[in-house]
Amino acid sequence: MSKIVQAEIEHINEVSRLFNLYRIFYKQENDPKGALQFIKERLENGDSTIFVSINDDESLNGFVQLYPSFCSVSMIPILILYDLFVDPERRTGGIGRDLMNQAKDFAREKGFKRLELSTAKDNVIGQSLYESLGYEVDNEFLQYSLEVND
Repeated sequence: MSKIVQAEIEHINEVSRLFNLYRIFYKQENDPKGALQFIKERLENGDSTIFVSINDDESLNGFVQLYPSFCSVSMIPILILYDLFVDPERRTGGIGRDLMNQAKDFAREKGFKRLELSTAKDNVIGQSLYESLGYEVDNEFLQYSLEVND
């Protein structure tokens, strides 16, 4: 049986393991040390909120990472759901849905007015989950990004 809890520093090794797998899913290089450092900084600096699905033996099944932001047009606080990942060996058990619902409850409790996320166009399974939870595809705006290396 698993439960959803907010990640603390004692979860860092398991969260960073899952975070590294998440990055590999998005075609990034295997980098356990970099993943550990990134997650450690987020937890220590309070830059994000991470919820994890945890088993009785303290192993983790998955995580969701949330970043606070604002929508200037609507003049409201929003929460960016940037990362969602469930260990491939633990999928189909409703863990992703539980993590998404925890994110929604957290947003509501903390006064955020909207949750936003983006995903890969070929992540059909993720899209199906999001849409089943009431998320709507934004057909009005395009998303752009720019690398700003030195």
